[in-house]
Amino acid sequence: MFSIDVRDINLEKLFVPERAWENLPFILEGIPYTILVAMIGMVLGLIIGFFLALARRSSYPLLRWPARAYISFMRGTPILVYLFVLYFGLPVLGITLSGPMAAIIGFGTNSAAYIAEINRASLASVAYGQWESARALGFTYWQGMRRIIVPQATRIAIPPLSNVFLDLLKATSLAAMISVPEILNKAQIVAGRTSDSMTMYITAALIYWPLTMIFSALQEYLERRYNRYL
Repeated sequence: MFSIDVRDINLEKLFVPERAWENLPFILEGIPYTILVAMIGMVLGLIIGFFLALARRSSYPLLRWPARAYISFMRGTPILVYLFVLYFGLPVLGITLSGPMAAIIGFGTNSAAYIAEINRASLASVAYGQWESARALGFTYWQGMRRIIVPQATRIAIPPLSNVFLDLLKATSLAAMISVPEILNKAQIVAGRTSDSMTMYITAALIYWPLTMIFSALQEYLERRYNRYL
């Protein structure tokens, strides 16, 4: 049986504020890499995800089925394995990527699968009459998408897309495994130097928390911004 004697727990060693404060500047140096990987990865995912959603909705099997296969593969495989393939596997083929580049490509192409499904559902939720109105006004397919359909679909897609970004922001901690000097990687370095893993990992968690709060506030602003399309 597994048991814990609370008398053996030293709460003073659980988190050492002085040590956390002393090493905080070094850990904060990882924030630019965390935000860079998350934001560029999200932009890449949005671009790929948009066209994947259109292909997924296409009546042409040559577009629809490859898109479905891509989405299924990316959603069905661990992102960490994918990062290892990009960073450690591609050099076997003579292709060498830096840690940040491998992370951006990995997170961007992986998140595109989730974004594609969100975009597909958002486009499908726009009333069919809106598509008919676009044709009645003489708009081409892409003009109708840009001026009528996408603004309405965007309002619907913002909350789930924001959740994808927040998950992506936190998932950048996995990039520490491929030597990207982001927040967790910096915390691991300090933990190895001080032999105080608990303090450093709690410190890293306390840094991620306000970051997600900032982007959650941005999500609320965007929701209000696009509510005018109601």
